[in-house]
Amino acid sequence: MRGKTIQLQRAQDEAKQAANNLKQSHESLQTQVAMETSNKEAIAQQAKSGIEATSGNDASAAKSTAKAITSLHQISVDQKDLSDFDKRIQDQEDLAAAYGNWNDLVRVRQRAVAHEMLQSALLILLVLFGVYLANRLVDNFFVGLAVERTRLHTLRGVIRFAVQALGLSLILLILFGVPNQISTILGLAGAGLTVACKDFIMGFIGWFLLMGRNGLRVGDWVEIDGVVGEVVEIGLLRTVLLETGNWTDTGHPTGRKVAFVNSFAIEGHFFNFSTTGQWLWDEVEILVPASENPYPVIDAIQKMVAKETEANAKAAEQEWQKATTRYRAQPVSAAAEVSLRPTASGIEVHVRYITRAGERHAMRTRLYQALVDLLHTRPGDQVAAVRAPAGR
Repeated sequence: MRGKTIQLQRAQDEAKQAANNLKQSHESLQTQVAMETSNKEAIAQQAKSGIEATSGNDASAAKSTAKAITSLHQISVDQKDLSDFDKRIQDQEDLAAAYGNWNDLVRVRQRAVAHEMLQSALLILLVLFGVYLANRLVDNFFVGLAVERTRLHTLRGVIRFAVQALGLSLILLILFGVPNQISTILGLAGAGLTVACKDFIMGFIGWFLLMGRNGLRVGDWVEIDGVVGEVVEIGLLRTVLLETGNWTDTGHPTGRKVAFVNSFAIEGHFFNFSTTGQWLWDEVEILVPASENPYPVIDAIQKMVAKETEANAKAAEQEWQKATTRYRAQPVSAAAEVSLRPTASGIEVHVRYITRAGERHAMRTRLYQALVDLLHTRPGDQVAAVRAPAGR
């Protein structure tokens, strides 16, 4: 609007300048016409006398008559030019007045636009305040809910994203208004985004799949594209793992964070080793020398491990019972199992038991200590050796 005002003012000034130039030319011509008009009667009489003398075939009289007629014709032309000057001056003045009126209209429109901009800015501030207030309300609402922490964090993130997306949509409507051809615009925008932002869209849609019942949660132990680790972040576009090596290893973090675009949830696959209770199978290994009878040791170890893991086994079986009922699968036992493997130096006793992912290291330490105490209190000290398993 300011640019239009400058252009209209420049055009108005040019029209006024043209009118002034025409007025100067008009005044000069008017002075000339006034002088010619004062001699018009004498010239006309001269022309009349010349015409009468011409009938007598007088050459000088004919020449004088022609000159007088030419002078009369010039006076007529100058008077006509003077009238044209008056009309052109009036046109330039009218044009300057029109430019002035348009300039006034633009100034009024400029003030109206400034008012609309202030009003839109106020509405945007109100929308931002509403989004901020809604986010605070969501945070305060979820603080008092007795829900699992990881699910609570995920649900809160989804609701906060929905509130922010709604606020952004309202701001765009305030800035650009409601489009007239919304169906055409949405079609073209969708086609362009599909081609140009395929990875972004696939990652964004994959985030919704990961938020589903069979998706991932922060703290789950998963394998994605051959990388095993604990989920530490599930963003809109990326999932971040704290790498713990192969799932058959002891599960200690390697110190590396690995990020994956969420499109793997659609285009690829992933393994989740954590159920609802994040149950994992773990294993400890005991070596019984060949010179000793392994069966009393095995019986004592099995009873001790069953006692230590009884609570976890019952909780896991209850959760798995719900899952098998839903999917019509056979129930699975979570009781501790013992297997034997003969070796040249004795018999390896492998004890397999169930534990939570977050309690894996604590449970293993407790079992090691209990096994050491059990073996050292038996007759014949050092009849067996407890060592870390090669796998699982």
